[in-house]
Amino acid sequence: MRIALVINASAGAFAGGLGADALRARVAAAGLEAVPEPDPALPLPERLRAAAAQPGIAALAVAGGDGTLSCAAAVLAGGAVPLALLPLGTMNLLAKDLGLPLDLDGALAAIAAGRCRRIDVGTVNGHVFVINSLLGMPARMQRHREAERGRPSLRGALRWGTGLLRHLGRYPKLTVTGHLDGVERRLRVRLLAVVNNDYVEAPGRILQRAPLDGGGLTLYALARLSPWRALRLGLGFVLGDWRRLPGLERVPVSDLTIDAPRALRVMNDGEVLILAPPLRYRLRPRALCVIVPEGSDGRFVQADPRADPHATPYSTPHAAEPA
Repeated sequence: MRIALVINASAGAFAGGLGADALRARVAAAGLEAVPEPDPALPLPERLRAAAAQPGIAALAVAGGDGTLSCAAAVLAGGAVPLALLPLGTMNLLAKDLGLPLDLDGALAAIAAGRCRRIDVGTVNGHVFVINSLLGMPARMQRHREAERGRPSLRGALRWGTGLLRHLGRYPKLTVTGHLDGVERRLRVRLLAVVNNDYVEAPGRILQRAPLDGGGLTLYALARLSPWRALRLGLGFVLGDWRRLPGLERVPVSDLTIDAPRALRVMNDGEVLILAPPLRYRLRPRALCVIVPEGSDGRFVQADPRADPHATPYSTPHAAEPA
């Protein structure tokens, strides 16, 4: 099977010692033929576009974290080329949502024998996100994470933790005007999260979503976030009991606009953008084809394509289409 392979060398697994040459050797050992990139020196979005446009490929395989995969989704959404995930980031939330193996050999086997499944993607002012879009304190804290990316250390972890505690106590609330399905509301919060579909509230399923093709967005608004509330929220994620946290509001929406008097820091799938308001959130239903393991989970794929019209084999090479 011929695939295009794009490697983001700044992903967590590469920082941990896995080299690009070693990864390519593992890809070949799995029986996959990775065609050479047209120009690996280009910026990541251009590398992805050039790789996806190569003729005769069965999929675009992307090695990286959720931010890298979100960038690939922006390139592939609306087209025929499937996205294959090699989850080498820190969180790998999309891979967990899809039921993908998180080890490299398992992920490669899933690509070789998997199926194509169409999922929704969200957008804010045209910028794609596949998991969530965050405003408020988490977007602010991303600066500390970026400063330590690729050089993990105890000192760096302590610096990040100190910054988190400082922001929990001092970071000012975000005041915006929300238009939720035509209803105007003033929101004064520490955190706003716009989720592509919704999270599952179940023990052990931390920040996992289902379904991935439900056709809606979910807005979470958290008015207060003290150290105690942050601990309560974290324990709630583990135990599957977090939506009842006092001050946490959950609203399913299909049309969402957020306005503010100045530009807003927005974190889409872990990557920070500065966007001018109003922020217009929309959903593109089933716009992205992703490779999932054959029969891994009935929520995402069926062994018989007739049982699920959105699950299709992808072994026939696809010609690239403009995203």
